[in-house]
Amino acid sequence: MNATRIRTALIATLAALAVVAAGSPARAERVKDLATLAGVRSNQLVGYGLVVGLDGTGDSQAPFAKQSMTNMLTQLGVTIPAGTNFQLKNVAAVSVSAQLPPFVKLGQTIDITVSSIGDSKSLRGGALLMTPLKGADGKVYAVAQGNLVVGGFAAFGNDGSKITTNIPSVGRIPNGATVEREVESPFARGDSLTLNLHTADFTTAKRLSDAINRTIGAGSARALDGASVKVSAPRDPSQRVSFISLLENLEVDPGDAPAKVIINSRTGTVVIGSHVRVAPAAVSHGSLTVTISEDQKVSQPAPLAAGTTAVAPQSNINVTEGEGRMFLFQPGITLDEIVRAVNQVGAAPSDLVAILEALKEVGALRAELEVI
Repeated sequence: MNATRIRTALIATLAALAVVAAGSPARAERVKDLATLAGVRSNQLVGYGLVVGLDGTGDSQAPFAKQSMTNMLTQLGVTIPAGTNFQLKNVAAVSVSAQLPPFVKLGQTIDITVSSIGDSKSLRGGALLMTPLKGADGKVYAVAQGNLVVGGFAAFGNDGSKITTNIPSVGRIPNGATVEREVESPFARGDSLTLNLHTADFTTAKRLSDAINRTIGAGSARALDGASVKVSAPRDPSQRVSFISLLENLEVDPGDAPAKVIINSRTGTVVIGSHVRVAPAAVSHGSLTVTISEDQKVSQPAPLAAGTTAVAPQSNINVTEGEGRMFLFQPGITLDEIVRAVNQVGAAPSDLVAILEALKEVGALRAELEVI
């Protein structure tokens, strides 16, 4: 795609966007909400540092905190006599983590999270000393320092009692790290860009490529698979920025999600997709409750009888079966009808799980059943 064609397509797209937006269905979503640009991503940074100025809530048993303090003082010209055993109740060893956003430049600042890795009880009121933050390649990308903002609070009594609110051993420093190295981005390389869908779907990928071809020009985009669409793009960086701005504001009608039922086995939460269908089936569900209670009975012998008083346990077993009314699922029953039928018999979430699993076993549930 030459520069003249690109400029013409960019101008035409401005007018086409208004038409697309006006004629889009209510379900249409912007490309920026459906996909991300390949290679444009954040990077994780981590570092090890010291928080000082704590009010007696620092590390008391962490040997690495003492070693780190000794090394730092030595680098600053302070000589620590050998064998010195000092208590660092106002110092805590911490890990520092951050996300390095894409396109961040030298001198810009990013937020950092500071977490205690020793036995410090609270980081409230502390200040982080200069800490280099490294990436997965071992290179330093930012340097962090500053006063912590801690949302938690902890108070301790001499008798061992304590009051804790939230988590006082973790804090944040807004704009606490300065970027010292940029991460090279593939955004400006090559003559094409790739859009990766957040949720892989062949229908959505095809509709995305069709929308781009209708707006930019035939042959501009092609779906590589169910998750990626490759788009021809201008080489000039300034034109490429405008080009991506146009693409991410296009509206696309995403494909319908597959019929699926999600069951959370830990919380009992059940989520049923809108396309779930049930074949004809009759369901009867009732609860069975077994209650066992133990009573202690005292056996007392008659007067002047040769016997002793004894305690005899007595077990009482009670079985209660709940009312199990039967309800019928008609062919092609929808999500709304499933919920209404289950609510009519007063089924709890655990009962609903049992019903759905039974329907799946007999082949009446037209959906994927996933337990997480």
